[in-house]
Amino acid sequence: MSDENKVNQQEVPVFRMQKMYLKDLSFENPNAPQVFLPQEQEAKVDFNLRLGNRQVDEDHYEVSISVTAKVLNQKANDSVMFVIELEHAAVFLLKNIPAEHIQRVLAVDCPLMLFPFTRQVASQLAVDGGFMPFLMEPINFVALYEQRAQKKDA
Repeated sequence: MSDENKVNQQEVPVFRMQKMYLKDLSFENPNAPQVFLPQEQEAKVDFNLRLGNRQVDEDHYEVSISVTAKVLNQKANDSVMFVIELEHAAVFLLKNIPAEHIQRVLAVDCPLMLFPFTRQVASQLAVDGGFMPFLMEPINFVALYEQRAQKKDA
């Protein structure tokens, strides 16, 4: 292999999820068993999503998605049906990525890879708690990133 090929291979950008894990997980069902008794239910969801990231070493970054979802029954004076709080994270290898692209990769590409798994954890947690699956809508991480960028520029 020529020296030129070795140099080119060393400079190839690498972006890969290395490990995915739960950092924090909570499910609250404060009104059980009454919440399961026959009654009219109309769910209302208070939902909050927060993204975080931090550099672990030269080429590794941790990206986390924190979700808080409180599901209320509007037909019963907004009584709490259940609450999910979770922080789901992954370590990503970002090697030879130009510095000007790192923040976008961390705020858009990494969450795009992680979110489907976060969504599945929340859904299964609701099922394990005795409820229907909790299905989070897809998140437009590009739009969120662009909104934050516009706020910084303003």
